Amino acid sequence: MLAIFLKTLPFFALIGLGYWAGRTRFFTAEATAYLTKFVFYFALSAMLFRFAANLSLSEVWDTRLVIAYLWGTAFVYGIATLVGFLRGLDVSTTAIEAQTAAIGNVGFLGVPMLTLLLGPEAIGPVMLVLAVDLIVFSSLIVILITGSRDGRMSRALFGSIGLGLLKNPMIVAIVLGFVWSGFAIPIPVPMNEFLAILGGAATPGALFAIGASLATKSAEKIHIAGWLSFCKLALHPLLVGIAMLVFKVDPYKAGVAISAAALPVAGNVYMLAQHYGVAPHRVSAAILISTAVSIVTVSLIVAWVLAG
Repeated sequence: MLAIFLKTLPFFALIGLGYWAGRTRFFTAEATAYLTKFVFYFALSAMLFRFAANLSLSEVWDTRLVIAYLWGTAFVYGIATLVGFLRGLDVSTTAIEAQTAAIGNVGFLGVPMLTLLLGPEAIGPVMLVLAVDLIVFSSLIVILITGSRDGRMSRALFGSIGLGLLKNPMIVAIVLGFVWSGFAIPIPVPMNEFLAILGGAATPGALFAIGASLATKSAEKIHIAGWLSFCKLALHPLLVGIAMLVFKVDPYKAGVAISAAALPVAGNVYMLAQHYGVAPHRVSAAILISTAVSIVTVSLIVAWVLAG
């Protein structure tokens, strides 16, 4: 456990450095926004494309893993939704809380950290988890909020969801990478080196950006944020783990998926909450609390996975 904690510590130290920079205003909110754009559109996309282009979809795709992860995540989503309705929340607020409880920071934290901690073989399962989160659950939240406000589903809604997916650079990078791999096109040496250098900025850039963005978050509605953080850090990996056993997923891949499920609340949930004007403060607090607590919990789960 201590050895794994020491391995994860540099990742969280980078988040802490970013938090300090944001808190002291050495890094302004505008600077953080531009760094996040650089990581999101360039560095992380280069990393994902390079990973995907060097793999084949047949090597990565695992139906059992996808179904198990969907089952486990949907179960947590359902629990958070039920609790929200029992508290008398409307559909939009309940949907945001469910998204907070079930969607982790796989893109900015999971891809760089888990591939380094668990080995390069982890990239396939991590990309599958990321794809499920982006395609299934990011679409679901838009459908629930927009549908509840408009009172109906429309073609325009599904068109905007499809366009949003096409504009997401992480999805585009993964798809283009697999297409490149599918046609067995060799990556020219200069291009490979370019992608390696640009993708190398993803890990420090993403972690620093997470920390700097956390500096702007407020810790309001602590009891609700605590419940949502518990769902994300404890219930989500537990239920994903049970699903992996039920569907008999390969132990290594299952361990990677469980580790991904143990990650703290994703920053894009806050962006959605802010965009729709639905409970941004409780999402903000959940991100802050879950990220701080995950320094210990992620280390524990990764240590368990490696021990297994």
